[in-house]
Amino acid sequence: MALSFSLHAEVIRLWDGDAPGAQGSEEKDIPTLTLYKPEGEATGASIVICPGGGYWGLADHEGAGYARFLNKHGVTAFVLKYRLASGGYQHPFILADAARAVRLVRYNAAQWGLDPDRIGIMGSSAGGHLASTLLTHFEKEVPATIDPIDRLSSRPDLGILCYAVITMSELTHGGSRKNLLGENPSEGMLNYMSNEKMVSEETPPCFIWHTWEDSAVPVENSLQFAAALRKAGVPFDLHIFEKGQHGIGLAEKNVTKGDSTQTVVHPWGEDLIYWLKIRKFVSE
Repeated sequence: MALSFSLHAEVIRLWDGDAPGAQGSEEKDIPTLTLYKPEGEATGASIVICPGGGYWGLADHEGAGYARFLNKHGVTAFVLKYRLASGGYQHPFILADAARAVRLVRYNAAQWGLDPDRIGIMGSSAGGHLASTLLTHFEKEVPATIDPIDRLSSRPDLGILCYAVITMSELTHGGSRKNLLGENPSEGMLNYMSNEKMVSEETPPCFIWHTWEDSAVPVENSLQFAAALRKAGVPFDLHIFEKGQHGIGLAEKNVTKGDSTQTVVHPWGEDLIYWLKIRKFVSE
């Protein structure tokens, strides 16, 4: 699959003033969305992207890289810069950033030429845990809230989980759990943030992929989440590849054929676009 990249990007603060629980006004205290628009015809669908990084950092190739890939197929992308443990933040403030991001896109959908009922969330590794947390812990409309943005539902319309941390049990990624929940979280909190246990019939449809040889986040994270979706009757598309270390992202590489060189991506990218066509996020 050949790629061409959009350079159209603008940064949007999630809150005009201080974010809830802000510890200051430095860059680390200000969650944002970076908007990437397709250069060609847009489908009206959008996806909020949560980069991985163990809840300590943010991996650019799992943020801007994905955004440009989605732009190629007409999907508007928003890369979420959420607050991190390295900046002094843990749960619930990180989840609050993801929920606000979806609500903000929904609130501005008409202005941005987007469909408020075609907003997805995507995440890799710890960013996949954040995405799966919103997929299972979203709030519906809250009419009594003063802020008109926070009155809207934070439920994404679909989820894309790339070698995601899902559980907080023994098969978790220890660093992500510590950074999100601290040194000694309660058993109740561990269960609450083990998202395979929080799936319901209202969880949105999901695209899930992982590799068998992932030594950082065991493949069981994705398998358990898919099993929970199946039990709840929620549609999903599951892909397990044998090869590929943790954090490979799109695994882009240049391939030369004759006089031309093209950038191609891992097969999961083609599988995702096929699924997004089924979900009406990408045009046939």
